[in-house]
Amino acid sequence: MASEFVFAPPATVSVPVAGQPARFPVHRIYCVGRNYEDHAKEMGFTGREPPFFFMKPTDALVVVDEGQTGTMAYPSLTKNLHHEIELVVAIGTGGKNIKAADAHKHIYGYAVGLDMTRRDLQGEMKKQGRPWDIGKGFEQSAPIGPIVPVAAAGDAENAEISLQVNGVDRQRSTVSKLIWNVAETIEHLSAAWELQPGDLIYSGTPEGVAAVVSGDTLVGAVAGLPTLTVKIA
Repeated sequence: MASEFVFAPPATVSVPVAGQPARFPVHRIYCVGRNYEDHAKEMGFTGREPPFFFMKPTDALVVVDEGQTGTMAYPSLTKNLHHEIELVVAIGTGGKNIKAADAHKHIYGYAVGLDMTRRDLQGEMKKQGRPWDIGKGFEQSAPIGPIVPVAAAGDAENAEISLQVNGVDRQRSTVSKLIWNVAETIEHLSAAWELQPGDLIYSGTPEGVAAVVSGDTLVGAVAGLPTLTVKIA
């Protein structure tokens, strides 16, 4: 007998896969904080601290097809919305206590993502010693482009990563400058949670984070992956 629900359950959140009709169903979104040294410094921190994580709900995704311009609404309650360009790692095979040496066996592919942040609200929560959810986990806070399977993604983990706002460079670095590389991140993450197929890992952002306003167009890139273009409504 089919289950009955008190209201229609939401559809599965999914991301397109480059070159394939099948889509990637999303389970969870993990994000790594302060994972580039120069970004850590601009946020007032230094050194190679142990990695730490926060999460976003799956419906925070703004899924943008290749060659298209996505739209995200300027969120409520903030006057300081920041961009953070990131390499996103898509998990295809789950596991717990995965060793860094085995981590790449669990990766399905890579995408370009934005971790949009209500920086003023995040900062206020930090001062009060409270969770950051209001600064990080709001609607439309995680734009993402198509996922490229590993075999077609080139050397994504050493690629140039960049973000332009209205055609002007804001962030530019290389993914190889991650404090904790992708394999190490998966090792740490899978010690705390059992990773599942469909998990996305936003791996961290380089220096240059700054505010955007309504009307701005953001173009994020990781060399070898489809560009992500988002307009702030």
